Amino acid sequence: MKQSEPKKTRFHLVFRPEPEGGFTVLVPSLPGCITYGKTLTTAKRMAADAIQGYCQSLHKHNEPIPSDDNIFISSIEFYGVKRSKAPAHA
Repeated sequence: MKQSEPKKTRFHLVFRPEPEGGFTVLVPSLPGCITYGKTLTTAKRMAADAIQGYCQSLHKHNEPIPSDDNIFISSIEFYGVKRSKAPAHA
């Protein structure tokens, strides 16, 4: 009997450059799934590890694993919005 291939699941990643260097990575469809890497390559690898661990925990607790298969990302620009010089999280 032919084994079926595992189903692919897509997750979008948001990379935010950090002032001290490196990148914070957020996975919007997995609340709290955040990681960091000194380079984009490392950050992406760390995100893959974080996603795998997150999904294993969901599976262990019989919770559904969300996916971004039907999601799209867009941006919008605003003019005249004043930005503070201090980081938003400070």
